Amino acid sequence: MSNRNFYLVLAVAVVLFALAPVLVAWAPYEATMGLVQKIFYFHVPAAMMMFVSAFVCGIGSALFLFKRSARADRLALAAAELVAVFGVVVLISGPLWARKAWGVWWVWDPRLTSTLVLWMIFLAYLLLRRYGGAGSEKLSAGVALFGMANVPFVYISVDFWRSQHPTTNVVMTLVPGMRGPFWWCVAAFVLLYVLVLTLRTRLEDQRAALEDLYLKLED
Repeated sequence: MSNRNFYLVLAVAVVLFALAPVLVAWAPYEATMGLVQKIFYFHVPAAMMMFVSAFVCGIGSALFLFKRSARADRLALAAAELVAVFGVVVLISGPLWARKAWGVWWVWDPRLTSTLVLWMIFLAYLLLRRYGGAGSEKLSAGVALFGMANVPFVYISVDFWRSQHPTTNVVMTLVPGMRGPFWWCVAAFVLLYVLVLTLRTRLEDQRAALEDLYLKLED
């Protein structure tokens, strides 16, 4: 992404996030949960970005393993960090919502448990990259592929096992007054994700270029 396009996307993202709270405030209240249901407008988009980032990390890791693409490996590392970041948002906003909706902060139902496990898989990826030593890139790439394979399981778990969590069709059943604010928030999170992933990948590219310079100087 060129600098001009980057700043254009940044400006659009700022506008989307600035107006998002207004649209969420105007959205109708859910009949049973009331005000607390509005966490939905940020919780679900953050979960979407977590899943997207897991796929980006997995695909980048596959390209690294089978094509020996160092650039793809750096993209995978950046994406794994965003899985961790958006996962924190999901795992904090979810219990805040659950406390009001279910009367408890946490229940070990399929969706919540599998989401926590997915987040921990990518934490393991990052720890392996940081402390695994020589060859850890290939090992962590395998972990990323395993994590990516878990995303569909996390998504459909609520449809196959008894769960307190809403099923996968909840977005499709939103009333018209909720759909607009929801997709507005999704668009804002998508742009945020693209911007942060671009910045983090650029930083990793620069780090790799700096390491190459150090190696050339040592030679």
